[in-house]
Amino acid sequence: MADADGEVTRLLERWREGDPDVLESLIPLVYGQLHRIAEGYMRREREDHTLQPTALVNEVYMRLLSQRKVSWHDRGHFYTFAARIMRNILKDHARAHLAERRGGPGAIRLPLSDEIAWVGTSSAEILDLNRALDRLEKLDQRKAHLIELRFFLALTLEETAEVLSISLSTAERDLKFSRSWLYQELKSSPKSETV
Repeated sequence: MADADGEVTRLLERWREGDPDVLESLIPLVYGQLHRIAEGYMRREREDHTLQPTALVNEVYMRLLSQRKVSWHDRGHFYTFAARIMRNILKDHARAHLAERRGGPGAIRLPLSDEIAWVGTSSAEILDLNRALDRLEKLDQRKAHLIELRFFLALTLEETAEVLSISLSTAERDLKFSRSWLYQELKSSPKSETV
């Protein structure tokens, strides 16, 4: 695994330096992890979702192909970026689903733990959560990334702290702030009625 991780890092460095052919070599090395991330996302989506994990990874691959300038710092940064692409793909699907149903309640299960059980589960509420996370990212990028890693990718708090290169106590403080901020943001903002 360590050798594969080292090769991934080398390929990411070549991609950052502008080598356009590196993606073909990179994808086979990262596919398994990307598929696990996609499976994690899809377990949390509505049961009748039209996307499957493999299709989600393929869509990520297509979007990675269109990246003109990349600045991966390491594998963790790459996987976080890929997970964000997946979240955006699913957000786009939720928007389309909501538009199709004209705001009706969806069967989406929220991709967060019991720690944020107060967030609703409809398509509109999922979109509200994504908008709130986008606003949190503008306020404090690290705290928004912590939420993505902790809840969307299901990393432990220790793993999240390691990926973000922060101490466990800082991660705990950031998590406490982020949960409180999201609660206030979602409870005070008007609910989505349109896409």
